[in-house]
Amino acid sequence: MSREARRQDLIAAALELFGRRSPEQVSAEDVVALAGVSRPLFYRYFSSVRELHVAALRSVTDGLVEQLAVRAEGDPVRRLRAAVRGLMEVAAEYRAAYVALLRSGSVIATAETDAVVDEVRRRSVALILEELGVAEPSPRLLLTLRCWTAVVEGAVLAWLQEDAVPGDDLDVWLVDQLTAMLTATARHDPAVPDLRAQREAYPSTS
Repeated sequence: MSREARRQDLIAAALELFGRRSPEQVSAEDVVALAGVSRPLFYRYFSSVRELHVAALRSVTDGLVEQLAVRAEGDPVRRLRAAVRGLMEVAAEYRAAYVALLRSGSVIATAETDAVVDEVRRRSVALILEELGVAEPSPRLLLTLRCWTAVVEGAVLAWLQEDAVPGDDLDVWLVDQLTAMLTATARHDPAVPDLRAQREAYPSTS
C-alpha cells in the first residue's frame, strides 16, 4: 500500500470515530485499532491525534469547497439552490465527520481548525456575491450573508441529526430564507441587490 493510501486509511478511521464520539475522546490507540495498523506506523504519518483531526476535517471541507465550485445552469436562484443541494450531498456523504466538524469547534478549537471551517464559509459568501454581481459588498450585505451561512450550517446539521427535519425541499427553503434576508437588508441599505427581483425576472424558477 502506498504512503498516501495508508494516510487516507487513517483519516477514514478517524472520520468514523469522530462521528461516534467527541474528537478529544479519540486516542491514537483507537485509530490504529480501527485501521488495523501499528502505533509506530501511525506516527510515521501524523505527529499526534490533533494533527490527524485537522487532516480529517480538511478532507471534508475540501469536498464542500469543491462542490461550491460546481456551477449549475439557470438563473441565480436556481444556481444557489443547486449549490445548497451540493453541500447537502457532501454533508450526507461525510455525515459523521460533518457532525463532528461543527460539534467539536468550541471544544478543541485551534487557529488551524477555525481556518478550516472558515474556508467553507468564505467560499459560500463569495459564491453568493458572484451570483448577485456584487464586487464591493457593503458591511450590511456581508453581515447578512455571513448570518445566512450560519443558518445553512444549522439547518443541514439538524437535517442530518433529526428525523423530523425534511431534506427534500431544504434547498428551496434555505434560498427563500436568503431572499427574505436580502429583502430586509435592502430596506436599510439601497445598494443591496434584491434577490426577489432576480427571481421575478425568471418566472420558470420554482
